[in-house]
Amino acid sequence: MNVSLADPVRESELRVSTDGSSVSLRGITKSFGVQEVLHGIDLDIPAGQFVAIVGRSGCGKSTLLRLVAGLDKPTSGTVEIDGRATGWRDTVRLMFQEPRLLPWQRVAANVEVGLSHRKSGDDRRRLAIETLAQVGLDDRAKEWPSVLSGGQKQRVALARALVSHPRILAFDEPLGALDALTRIEMQSLIEQVWQDKGFTAIVVTHDVTEAVTLADRVLLLDAGRVAMDVTVDLPRPRRHGDPEAAAIEGRILDRLLGR
Repeated sequence: MNVSLADPVRESELRVSTDGSSVSLRGITKSFGVQEVLHGIDLDIPAGQFVAIVGRSGCGKSTLLRLVAGLDKPTSGTVEIDGRATGWRDTVRLMFQEPRLLPWQRVAANVEVGLSHRKSGDDRRRLAIETLAQVGLDDRAKEWPSVLSGGQKQRVALARALVSHPRILAFDEPLGALDALTRIEMQSLIEQVWQDKGFTAIVVTHDVTEAVTLADRVLLLDAGRVAMDVTVDLPRPRRHGDPEAAAIEGRILDRLLGR
């Protein structure tokens, strides 16, 4: 669903997704050697919700994201997707800060990497081109990644994540390396594809403004625990500098900075 500035819709009025998956974490701890990074996390994310996770460096944001994505296992506790503790990893995709494109493959072939479970052939290429069109890059399908800008490379990475129709899309600082204008454009694109596809989105970011711009809900991690859980019930798309959004940002920053 696309929402225009002329017809704002509050988050409470948005449709309930049937294309995303619910996430449930119970008693999650994660240790690396003697260092415990996450401490007894209990968290529920409804299907289709957009959640942002913020916090200081080293607070456990990326660790939590990797557990949800199935790239790591908790030391104790359970991670369930749609009520299942196993067998769900193919429904989750993770997008990183670096595009991680294969330089020896053209753009369309890089997107096809996200379809590794499908047989090669015309079907793979068709799906790749269709997904590139969703991020505005179908005209660059035959080019090499080296000729693309940083923002365009991230669009290709987004297409690669989207092409398999994930039910959960996790983002680990995906826009951190982009310039300010490109970052705003990518925020709008991520919001658009999330509204169109209905997947559950979980983004880790150091940028509180970005979190409030994108998310239905902002979680603040502090020392491996959820210190704040803030609902962002504002119309979409959100304008930078909006006073209501700024007030929410201020609350989060006050807690983050200990003011």
